[in-house]
Amino acid sequence: MKLYLKGDRCYSDKCAYERRSYPPGQHGQARSKLSGYGVQLREKQKIRRMYGILENQFKATFKEADRQKGITGTNLLVLLERRLDNAVYRFGFANSRAQARQIVRHNHFLVNGKKVNIPSYLLRPGDVVSVREQSRQLGSINDALEALPRRGLLPWLEVDKTKYEGTFKAFPARDEMNLPVQEQLVVELYSK
Repeated sequence: MKLYLKGDRCYSDKCAYERRSYPPGQHGQARSKLSGYGVQLREKQKIRRMYGILENQFKATFKEADRQKGITGTNLLVLLERRLDNAVYRFGFANSRAQARQIVRHNHFLVNGKKVNIPSYLLRPGDVVSVREQSRQLGSINDALEALPRRGLLPWLEVDKTKYEGTFKAFPARDEMNLPVQEQLVVELYSK
């Protein structure tokens, strides 16, 4: 499945998945049927790779989602969408989540006027994420902002390109998140 991990490259003809949608090697095209566990594991790995999270961090996020009231799978996706690196990507300040993670680590962003360089920082409704004054001339941020209309903006986010800032308006609902994942399979995997 195409996960759009490479930023703009995934929207062009150079996308590796468009060229060859099967694994490399001699036996890449001969796929075997997955077991129930294999399907659940693949879904978990897909979500992990989409958000660029390591296993321990993902497990801790799942435990936090399980403790909250409501549907665990939806809570998990909401927690992942609230991460600062994901929000920077969604606002259009980066072409990919990996790039967003790196520019957050390099102190290019402020949250409510305070410097934050932790990619896993959880945003709350009303938080304003802005690019630092010194970082507004970065080519990578400006290039990503130009590509924003192609990706589109989500209803729980608001971006002001002229001020280089975005507002996290509210927690997203599951029907607003256009993610090609089945979070219930991840919940089933972890409840074994």
